[in-house]
Amino acid sequence: MRSAGAVLDLSPGAAVVLDGIEWTVERREPHLGRVQLVACNSVRQQVSFGFLANHPACWPSSRTASAGADQGRQAKAVEDLKEGRLELVELRMAHLLEAATGFRSGDPLRPGPGEPKPEYAPDTTTLTGRRRAKAAELAALDRQQAKLLGLDAVSVHTLIRWETGRRKFGLIGCADDRWLRESGGYRTVSEEVREAILAVREESLRGAKVSMRTKDRLIRQYVRETFDAKDPDTGEEPAAATEVPSYRTLCRVWKEWFGSGGARQRYARSAELPMKNGHVVVHRPGQIVALDTTVLPVMVRDGVFGDPIKPHLTIALDTYTHSLLSARRGRAPSTPGAGTRSA
Repeated sequence: MRSAGAVLDLSPGAAVVLDGIEWTVERREPHLGRVQLVACNSVRQQVSFGFLANHPACWPSSRTASAGADQGRQAKAVEDLKEGRLELVELRMAHLLEAATGFRSGDPLRPGPGEPKPEYAPDTTTLTGRRRAKAAELAALDRQQAKLLGLDAVSVHTLIRWETGRRKFGLIGCADDRWLRESGGYRTVSEEVREAILAVREESLRGAKVSMRTKDRLIRQYVRETFDAKDPDTGEEPAAATEVPSYRTLCRVWKEWFGSGGARQRYARSAELPMKNGHVVVHRPGQIVALDTTVLPVMVRDGVFGDPIKPHLTIALDTYTHSLLSARRGRAPSTPGAGTRSA
């Protein structure tokens, strides 16, 4: 279910996930309280705002969500920062606190060397004046150094925007969304595109190694020749062209299905040889659930008068959506279940 704090974007072109299927907002009619949705197979439906707001399985699509790491599921946190970006965020915070209070620590009882500076003294300056002084200070930095520190092109309005984010989210509110880790996303492809991806995969294994750009062109060519060509019997063209995702989406889908592709061709072909249980390409939610059991580093009593035992935590993870389905704490299972997978 969508959290209470998640905002559902219903502007034209935005995407929502409804019962596991992605729909794109084609038209919005606020005066009538309804919205027109279209699926990837050109199926349309008209629903009301209230229906979407109260539907238990409706949330913003991570493909078009504009809230950085939030994506309608999880609020961004300091742990989402990429390596080496935490120091830059803390530097931004220090500049914001100096502009707001005159002290980089934000606490007048813990002043730094030479603080407060005359242009940031809270007793003789205003907040607007301190922000203008901070913008001028950052503009005087070396351009290359300022760019490396993420402090280039900082204006008074930028400082106000950072300060709003800091008050709302804390330290992470000062971070640039580009500094956050890439979300696992919720990618959906139609059956036609899935067939094209598998066909290009089979063809690329039998020939020389090609780049992802070439695979992207081959996928689009396969879709045009197979699904968007004229009917040989009637000569009629299809009612609507098959929608193919962007190059970036195809890259992520290919990497998730088949790996990074860094191996040599002969090794990639040998990896495709039939195994005991075969190979499964995960292409829908709920298809494969990964189970993992670990021993918790604590001791609990098995009942009121029982002996202390080590509890085991078992989690179930959907390998397609990367979402946690369930978690259970209990005694050690009769058979080891760590790292097992079930369909």
